Amino acid sequence: MSDEELQQGPIHAVHVELGATFAPFGGWEMPVSYAGTVAEHTAVRDAVGLFDVSHLGKALVAGPGAAEFVNASLTNDLGKIGPGKAQYTLCCTETGGVTDDLIVYYVSDEELFLVPNAANTAAVVAALSAAAPDGVTVTDQHRDYAVFAVQGPRSEEVLTTLGLPTEIDYMGFVDADYQGAPVRVCRSGYTGERGYEVLPRWDDAETLFRALVEAVRTAGGQVAGLGARDTLRTEMGYALHGHELSLDISPVQARVGWAVGWKKPQFWGRDALLAEKEAGPARRLWGLRALDRGVLRQGLTVSRNGQPVGETTSGTFSPTLKVGIALALLDTAPGIAAGDEVTVDVRGRTLRAEVVSPPFVEDHTK
Repeated sequence: MSDEELQQGPIHAVHVELGATFAPFGGWEMPVSYAGTVAEHTAVRDAVGLFDVSHLGKALVAGPGAAEFVNASLTNDLGKIGPGKAQYTLCCTETGGVTDDLIVYYVSDEELFLVPNAANTAAVVAALSAAAPDGVTVTDQHRDYAVFAVQGPRSEEVLTTLGLPTEIDYMGFVDADYQGAPVRVCRSGYTGERGYEVLPRWDDAETLFRALVEAVRTAGGQVAGLGARDTLRTEMGYALHGHELSLDISPVQARVGWAVGWKKPQFWGRDALLAEKEAGPARRLWGLRALDRGVLRQGLTVSRNGQPVGETTSGTFSPTLKVGIALALLDTAPGIAAGDEVTVDVRGRTLRAEVVSPPFVEDHTK
């Protein structure tokens, strides 16, 4: 996709004004950093950071039996939650591959709001539309809403400053308003810190974002870009579609089987995933913590005792730990376990790493 074809979010001009550097991501021109990835990452861990993730998809599934239909399609069990709750789930193929991972907002039995990844929104909408029963509609609302993530130990303070609700259980959401305009607030995030995702209407986004910028800076935080979002989620071992999840990487392999309703009688990919779970996956996701100086990246060969055993799916320098870290799919046959030492081929240089069970840092989401 050329630069001319890249889509822009509702507050692109504000990011330019704030001095952001940009890069293409999922078909969108996205802010990568402002003050620098390490500074933004640290702000989220220590105080608060503000992300514009309006490129994320939005879709509405509505009509009689909408919740029942979605529950019979996506992996997680909507029966475990109810109205006012959100849930991480997966849209799988019948062979167990992952079309996308997404968040479902359970508004009512007849209304579910979905937030898929930007590049996969059309595929999720198409799959659900093709399977929807009479009376259930699936509507792409990609440009109807913006999404802002306020993440960090002082995130509650930021929302309180703006008069937005904060007393929300983890993965709960409420519908509120800011200066008379509707906004949905969810206690969730993708950083490992306490945080909220705030969804105003697309056309109301700039007013709210500018207010959030001011409140975040007052709280000692920073506006943050995709660079910090990636280092934060990698430290937590969170999967990113196209890296740790894909049409070729199942939830069983990626250690997200917790997002599968194994006891449900029906969901896309159920038979294939149950078979893989019972047999045991041929490969499994692990974390790697570098023992030598160097930065790990995606697509590097991992070996043990001189024999290739897998490949890195994501890699970065951890600003928190001050070492290179990676996520990697490793073969299960050699019996790899946490604490084992492996080597990673970094452009012809051998780098030693320890196998660890993610997350790399403590979880503060709840």
